[in-house]
Amino acid sequence: MTDKELANLIYPNITKTPEDYEKIYPKRDLKEGAVVTRFAPSPTGFVHMGSLLTTLIARKIPDETNGVFILRIEDTDQKRSVENGITGIVDDLNNFDIKIDEGALSETEEIGKYGPYIQSNRKEIYECYAKSLIERGLAYPCFCSAEEIEETRKIQELNKERIGYYGSFAKCRDLSNEERAERIKRGDPYIIRLKSPGVYEKKVVFNDLVRGKIVFPENDLDVVLIKSDGLPIYHFAHVVDDHLMRTTHVLRGEEWLSSVPIHLQLFDILGFELPKFAHLGLVMKIDEETGQKRKLSKRKDKEAAVSYYHEQGIPVEAVKLYLMTIGNSNFEEWLNQNPGRDYNEFKFDFKKMSASGSLFDLEKLINISRNYISRLTAQEVYDNALKYTEEFDKEFYDLLIKYKDYSINMFNIERNQKKPRKDYAKYSDIRPYTWYMFDELFDKEKGEYDWQEIKDIEEIKKILKLYLEKYYNEEDDEQTWFERLKDLSEELGYAREVKDYKENPDKYKGHVGDISMVLRVAMSTKSQTPNLYQIMKLFGKKRIRERLKKIK
Repeated sequence: MTDKELANLIYPNITKTPEDYEKIYPKRDLKEGAVVTRFAPSPTGFVHMGSLLTTLIARKIPDETNGVFILRIEDTDQKRSVENGITGIVDDLNNFDIKIDEGALSETEEIGKYGPYIQSNRKEIYECYAKSLIERGLAYPCFCSAEEIEETRKIQELNKERIGYYGSFAKCRDLSNEERAERIKRGDPYIIRLKSPGVYEKKVVFNDLVRGKIVFPENDLDVVLIKSDGLPIYHFAHVVDDHLMRTTHVLRGEEWLSSVPIHLQLFDILGFELPKFAHLGLVMKIDEETGQKRKLSKRKDKEAAVSYYHEQGIPVEAVKLYLMTIGNSNFEEWLNQNPGRDYNEFKFDFKKMSASGSLFDLEKLINISRNYISRLTAQEVYDNALKYTEEFDKEFYDLLIKYKDYSINMFNIERNQKKPRKDYAKYSDIRPYTWYMFDELFDKEKGEYDWQEIKDIEEIKKILKLYLEKYYNEEDDEQTWFERLKDLSEELGYAREVKDYKENPDKYKGHVGDISMVLRVAMSTKSQTPNLYQIMKLFGKKRIRERLKKIK
């Protein structure tokens, strides 16, 4: 029996040839230098922060070169797939404003001419290329059971030999086609393996965009191409898909670096043009228990899921800025020199990536987010807060809608100045920092008043009563307002100036700062707030009287 006859026995319904698929998926009509990248996750739940970093870069490079960014779903390991896993990935990308040019939009929708973009829907394509390799004597059916493979592994471990299916350990490699056909006809289960032409003692040289020149032993493993369920493993699917989708740059995690010899060999024997590879370092964190570095974990770390940032209301732009700081070593310097500029104006450079991985620092991300929000206009903060609270805090959303102009003015307090106030690191911070500004929330959430130096309630009521009766004037500018507080202080036996009190503490009951603190706490229950004068201007006379009368 010839190899071609064996191939027809295994795949009798496959009539297309590799040449047919070359015509179906021709080279892209793009400008010279245009980059085609892909994000190729498994539909296992959510996008990981490390994957988001890869995706940002994979989106940014095509943007810089008028190229194409593809979302391909690698679901050939059906056991790992979860319900609505594709929709979850697409939602995560949408939440981070990462738009795809081609690819899966949901479990049933996609866009682009180089699909299907879900691997389980490309089964016939993989079978065509597997059939072609069998016809050429470069692939074969393997009937070894899982138990036999495990037994071989134990023998290799015992003899301290390389682990794998190769050479004399490849028991099905040299079966005759007649024996193969007989076993297939009687229903023996099998998989399709590569018949590797490689020699382990030979070396292959590979240039990685991040790591530079790397030398590997040539692959001699007869790796699995097609599993018993008819679907391909990653190695085979990646090579076929990236060729037919005309991917020019493959970006992926460093865990795939050891598989490069297999992929180089597959690209070669299939006659495919080799794309450029960039194996990105892992995103790490310091383990709280051991103090040692470890990979950021979906299972252990809430900050590993990109949905966490959406739920917290951390601006998409801030997360992107942070990821770019760990993506390129010179980005932070660029950002400091160009505050407020769109990160897309930064030119990405693979050579500026760390080959050893990056340490994830949530506090640094939060600080970047705080700075980012502080640079927004009050209108922008309002609009973003509205989007966040509509999904996560309907009560506060209704208040922002009801008091639109008031809310915008509230967000404008201490904003338009050289060093704007930085209360909010995320949109979920807004309610905890501003609830007292809304009467509907004040009585419900106020708790205890945080009185400071002046704690005697009778003294506090005396200060507030005299202030309302004699010193409060709604028309005062800020300087006049503060002078009146000094007058009030002096009348009640407090120093007009803090320095006077410090020089003669026995002469005064306190100082003007203590008086203003009483007003601040009476208005808000808090000892730390933004500019008190601006808060009171927003409140107006009637609301100020109502707040101060609540002190009993």
